[in-house]
Amino acid sequence: MTTMFKLSAAVLGLGLAFGATSPAEAQTKFKFTLDWAFQGPTSAFLYADQKGYYKAEGLDVTLDAGQGSAGALQRVATGAYEMGFADVNALIEYNVANADKQVKAVMMAYDAPPFGVYALKSSGIKTPKDLEGKKLGAPVFDASFKLFPAFAAKAGIDRSKITSVNLAPPLREPSLKNGSVDFISGHYFSSFLDLKKIGVKPEDIVPLIYADYGMDFYGNAVIASPAFMQANPNAIKGFVKATIKAWKEIAADPTLGARAAKTRDGLIDEGLELERLYMSLERNVLTPWVKKNGFGDVDTARLERSAEAVATAVGLARAPKASELFTDAFLPPKAERMMPSK
Repeated sequence: MTTMFKLSAAVLGLGLAFGATSPAEAQTKFKFTLDWAFQGPTSAFLYADQKGYYKAEGLDVTLDAGQGSAGALQRVATGAYEMGFADVNALIEYNVANADKQVKAVMMAYDAPPFGVYALKSSGIKTPKDLEGKKLGAPVFDASFKLFPAFAAKAGIDRSKITSVNLAPPLREPSLKNGSVDFISGHYFSSFLDLKKIGVKPEDIVPLIYADYGMDFYGNAVIASPAFMQANPNAIKGFVKATIKAWKEIAADPTLGARAAKTRDGLIDEGLELERLYMSLERNVLTPWVKKNGFGDVDTARLERSAEAVATAVGLARAPKASELFTDAFLPPKAERMMPSK
């Protein structure tokens, strides 16, 4: 045996002994879809990717923008994407209709929902009842629009007195500004700031936030397809662990998130995304419950109450149990999920 051969064999033996693999073998590749564009509130995924946190967990993740929670859910449900970020309430209707191939949430991100509708003071709208006789503009896949029936039921609104207009996302806020619709639906940190961006003064915006009218729902969560949960549980655990690590760092210093969004999409307004991120952290992410119980988990009783409200509002045959919508099997220990104290 030559000296070179002996050396190669020794190196190979060490590699086998310590379980070494090539980079290609070590990485689990999969696709992850956001619910919307690259923005401050979803920057934890971008930051985790850019900092190499996913790679450190043996993951090769492709992160794509989305076109609404319903679209993100559809991408995951059809297998086009293995994981995604979507409104957990969208799972309610889907999982009731697809009991044999349920998509589940594996990490809650928005402990408080960002859903709402928005009008201008000039419309005369001040309360939910004032929406009757008015025209609602929204993309049909918008989460706030899809949950409007539940909001209407809770707030005592007669939906038959409201006309809906399907708008492409870029036309939503401009349509409210030019008066072609009377109010729009959307995430609070999106529609409010997008109206501000096109010249509407904040004091002229009338926000009617669903949570302020008794809708104690959850918001967006990380979801995974049943096939991927079964085939790659460790990949999901690694993704959740890395994402929570990123979210904790961004909570401590939101400029990191705004910068990550700008790095991914050089055309965005970094200052606007920082403001959007602050709004989402304050109202949707760092809630009292999360500060006490850690990031990513849910209160099952609360989740089931919201499922019952949605099922009643949209006329489902039954309300799914919390176990049909969410699993904590992929979460790291509570100590690793606690948010930084300020």
